[in-house]
Amino acid sequence: MTPEERRAELAESLAEVQDRLVKACHAADRSADEVELLAVTKTFPASDVALLSDLGLVAFAENREQEARGKVAEFAELRPQAVRRWHMVGQLQRNKARAVTRWADVVESVDSERLAEALARATANARAAGDREHPLDVLVQVSLDGTVGRGGCPPDDVPRLADKIAGTSDLRLRGVMAVAPLGGDPDVAFATLRAISERLRVDHPEAVDVSAGMSADLESAVAHGSTRVRVGTALLGGRRLTSP
Repeated sequence: MTPEERRAELAESLAEVQDRLVKACHAADRSADEVELLAVTKTFPASDVALLSDLGLVAFAENREQEARGKVAEFAELRPQAVRRWHMVGQLQRNKARAVTRWADVVESVDSERLAEALARATANARAAGDREHPLDVLVQVSLDGTVGRGGCPPDDVPRLADKIAGTSDLRLRGVMAVAPLGGDPDVAFATLRAISERLRVDHPEAVDVSAGMSADLESAVAHGSTRVRVGTALLGGRRLTSP
């Protein structure tokens, strides 16, 4: 596929996803401006990120630090003047905190106090070294089904973790993130997340982000207050890269 053909393919997919978002927002009596589209570019090349940037997207997500590191650098070379924001949405080990703070603007998968501490230290060191200018925006990942291996903080532990994050000058608490349980009812899951978010904002009014909804269930997420949908397959298609 030539770059021109790929751009046309991505443009068509983007238009379809944006149309779904507009319809979902209308059905929920919300403005389409209230919901951000986050392009999940994991397993896809930097050239696709560049094309999506050309088409107007500014927010991109990765779930593996090793893959993201090289892709972020390559994209910067392809589009040095592009406005962009990189999100880490995958499970993150503490020993990767230092590397992630070098490229991520947002980490959406903070699910433990120990990880928050590691990210705060890494961010402080990066700022002191001149490798980044600003604190790291983070979201608390909430486990909605308790499944081990998928990541996420138990709902009852969210307030304590949020307080931990808000208590450091190097992290900024922005909200919550969750993935709907496999085989479960997304409406139930996202209604639960909305309730958790509303309780969190009582003590942390700045934590307004609700990152929820993917290709298959974005309509349900929007109906339950999502402010950011994470879309990969519906936007980019099937997997293209071999994982490094």
